[in-house]
Amino acid sequence: MEYTPIWSGIIACYLFLGGLGGGAFATSAFLAWRHPEAVTMRKLGHWIAPIVVIVGLVLLMFDAKAGLHNPLRFALLTNFGSVMTWGVVILAAFVIVALVALIMDLKKRRVPMALEIVGAVLGICVAIYTGCLLGVCKTFPLWNNALLPVLFLVSAVSTGMAAVLLAGVFKCPEEFNRVGVLKKFHFCFPCIEMLLVAALLAGAMSLCVAVTEVTTVISNIIHKPLSVFGLALQRVSDNRGVRTFLAGIPLL
Repeated sequence: MEYTPIWSGIIACYLFLGGLGGGAFATSAFLAWRHPEAVTMRKLGHWIAPIVVIVGLVLLMFDAKAGLHNPLRFALLTNFGSVMTWGVVILAAFVIVALVALIMDLKKRRVPMALEIVGAVLGICVAIYTGCLLGVCKTFPLWNNALLPVLFLVSAVSTGMAAVLLAGVFKCPEEFNRVGVLKKFHFCFPCIEMLLVAALLAGAMSLCVAVTEVTTVISNIIHKPLSVFGLALQRVSDNRGVRTFLAGIPLL
């Protein structure tokens, strides 16, 4: 049987970039709170976040076929029960906040902590949304799992931290050496990711086993009576079986 993917690789890149941008801004907000002296690294997070998310949105428009011909259709919010609609709202709000923070950095103005917190919350929501979007595909048990948004959140924060730290190594190594807490967190997140992946696979395997057992029970319920009925018909077709069948009628 030929496997046809639901989404192309472009969507995978879009999901990755969305989580990366959200994690980068959350990292910047953490630096503003825990390491206010790491000004350059915080600005690097403000640069990374909107750029990668906007690139991901452009890729989404390319994948959406008619997106480039009619980009306004992404702004038509009609079904607020849809995960994709909420994704558009969250992404739009996040890009606006990230761009405001970037413009304030370019103007050499201090970014308020309130704006950092709002951007970090929206970035976390973007990361969770990417996992919820895959959960819409109910035909894939591995995707339709409550652990998937948590895994995407941890992965997004981890990749966002990695991007900021990597940029900091080359741009401001002295600040990189001072953000010890951030580096410790970054080493912990991959371990958490591995545990979540293991739990996700274990849950999917147990679900497959349960489905197999239920299918077997249903098959037995359906086929056993049919087998008994077929055996009874075979005996009735025999003369001796007919006599036995007729002799047993008074006993009913």
